[in-house]
Amino acid sequence: MTALAGKPTRAPKQSAELFGHPRGLVYIVFTEAWERFSFYGMQALLVLYMTGYLLHPGTIENVAGFTMFRWLVETVFGPLTTQALATQIFGIYGGLVYLMPVFGGLLGDRVLGRTLSVSLGAGVMVLGHFLMAFEFAFLIALLCIVLGCGLLKGNLAAQVGMLYKPEDQRRDRAFSIYYVGVNLGAFIAPLICGTLGEVYGWHYGFGAAGVGMTLGLIAYLAGRHHLPAEPKTTGEDRATLQPGDGRAIFGLLAMLVILTLFWTAQTQVWNTYPLWVRDNVDRGLMGLTVPITWFQSIDALAVLLLAPAIMFLWRKQATRNIEPGDLGKLMTGCFLFAAACLTLALGQFLAGSGRVAIIWPIAFHFICASGYLFVVPIGLALFARVAPASINALMMSVFYIAIFFGSIASGWMGRFYEVVPSATFWLMHAAIVASGGLAILLLGRPLGRAMRL
Repeated sequence: MTALAGKPTRAPKQSAELFGHPRGLVYIVFTEAWERFSFYGMQALLVLYMTGYLLHPGTIENVAGFTMFRWLVETVFGPLTTQALATQIFGIYGGLVYLMPVFGGLLGDRVLGRTLSVSLGAGVMVLGHFLMAFEFAFLIALLCIVLGCGLLKGNLAAQVGMLYKPEDQRRDRAFSIYYVGVNLGAFIAPLICGTLGEVYGWHYGFGAAGVGMTLGLIAYLAGRHHLPAEPKTTGEDRATLQPGDGRAIFGLLAMLVILTLFWTAQTQVWNTYPLWVRDNVDRGLMGLTVPITWFQSIDALAVLLLAPAIMFLWRKQATRNIEPGDLGKLMTGCFLFAAACLTLALGQFLAGSGRVAIIWPIAFHFICASGYLFVVPIGLALFARVAPASINALMMSVFYIAIFFGSIASGWMGRFYEVVPSATFWLMHAAIVASGGLAILLLGRPLGRAMRL
């Protein structure tokens, strides 16, 4: 694997290491874990909340500005049923959460600095999560979370890369550890926020998400002295694009198209998938009924359990010089996620008109978690390595554009859940994500040359 193209404008701030990594990584991962707790806690409830309560007559009239908002959505996407409207709103919201980091990254690179951007973003997200507890403020709350994520996500991820010198091979492992933090928060969130929301009331779940975001902000501020130094952004010290950077940028933009296919299927786990679990899965287990939101905890738990094994596999392969490159890992991840969608289709087919046995969605989560680990941390590390130093945070944020388009697409595809058999619905997603793996297989060499891999 090759080093990041270009040189940073300023060396990362050096601090004592902890477990073989800079101490700042611990604070960043802890911050991200709590931020993801709040985000996924709210997200686990969002589609269920809209379809089961908010969008129904007698309640939706209380939401400020919703009539105009619905008109705008249906002007773009056409008339929508209540359920289709919920999945489309989720898709738009999820997409904007990952589009805004492009602008937040630009602010972090050129204006505010990354530490201030993350701090402000976390504060705005705290406000948004607590506003979710009030029906009238639903759209305002979503807007606050979108804007806060825009400031936080790209800049926080960029700070992970800044902790290491460009040639440091620990960078990939650091991003894998970072995503362990992501999934630790994602695992705990549905168990706490989801249970509170489903059992005791939606607003209790949203309030718990707000508490989690507050803890994330406190953790970040507590570790600010261990964070990497801010790169200089003005005058003669500002890094500029170097020869060959244009080809690297073009290669990364081409990767966005492929990653969008992956995210179209991946974001469905938080969108239409909970409705499929609600409608089709036998959730009985040892005399208990498993809450719908807990399946999303299984998804995160699978990542946590499989991450050490996959990182161990890569280390062993590296010692024998057979570790796949970034593109090889991305291709493998796409095919694994396609297999996960096929698992849902098979379980639905075998169930016929009855309910799907709980073992099928559990198997789905473990297979798709493997695909996630081969795609998401590796894709983020690829952008950190290849993106020119002068626009590194911006390009790290551009990584999330794939999630924006994938989320919009998954929201649009949610309408088919009501009109095609469930097995067909998941077969469609298997085909979409498999096409991403096929594209890497066919175009891997020219993409690798463009990105200097």
